[in-house]
Amino acid sequence: MGRIELKTRDQIRYMREAGLVVARIHSALRAAAVPGVPTGELDAICHEVIRNAGAKSNFYRYYGYPASVCISPNDVVVHGIPGDYVLQVGDIVSFDCGAYVERAGKQWHGDAAFTMIIGDDQADGQVDAALLQSRRELEAVTREAMWAALASLAKGKRVGAVGNAVEDVVASRAEELGWEAGIVEEFTGHGIGTAMHQAPDVLNYRVRGITARLKPGMVLAVEPMLTTGGIDTFTEDDQWTVRTMDGSDAAQWEHSVAILDDGISILTAPDGGVAGLAPYGVTPVILD
Repeated sequence: MGRIELKTRDQIRYMREAGLVVARIHSALRAAAVPGVPTGELDAICHEVIRNAGAKSNFYRYYGYPASVCISPNDVVVHGIPGDYVLQVGDIVSFDCGAYVERAGKQWHGDAAFTMIIGDDQADGQVDAALLQSRRELEAVTREAMWAALASLAKGKRVGAVGNAVEDVVASRAEELGWEAGIVEEFTGHGIGTAMHQAPDVLNYRVRGITARLKPGMVLAVEPMLTTGGIDTFTEDDQWTVRTMDGSDAAQWEHSVAILDDGISILTAPDGGVAGLAPYGVTPVILD
């Protein structure tokens, strides 16, 4: 991916603008993602939010991707293409999207993802209880792994802190839940800035050896992807949709985080990460 791009504080503020556009997309998708809605309609909503914000999609036509958001239900790990699929009560669905703003002659990108259970408030009694419980647990473990990983960057010295934190959460929750989530290794987080994907790779598992040192001005997209089964995947003939090989469910959570002289700031969280980081004793820098 090349050299790590370090941003000034003003440039990171531009990225905060893009991050808040992504946050608005997430809010709109959460409200609209109900049983009976085709995923293609949700892509249209994403596109409209971006347009109304005066931003641009960094997903649409990226290497030929045909939509503004990746919508990945159930056994789809990542890169699900919106279309005719109709959301069902109890589906576990990941939404991954981004946007960029143009400031000072450059593009400044935001990228984030979340997972939700469709119609969760009405799913009890309509969906197999064991399946529904495992999906709820998977979503919760993945979300916790992301926040723990983000918090680790406030105290760690290297990018490898992310993988350490994800593995620690997965292991601790396995003891509590009686099953261990699989950590997908094929897809990773990444640097982000004037392009959506930059150096360094941000691995979601513990590695031996030295990883990149954290420096003020770095911005990273942290995005663990976990499954209820194995971690092997395959890509469908559309060259985008990635599914678990064993048909197990998958989940993805992601935020873009800035490393600053005085702490970290979650650029794609509306509150800058205050609520998500609080359990770890971390108070983020607010750039608004």
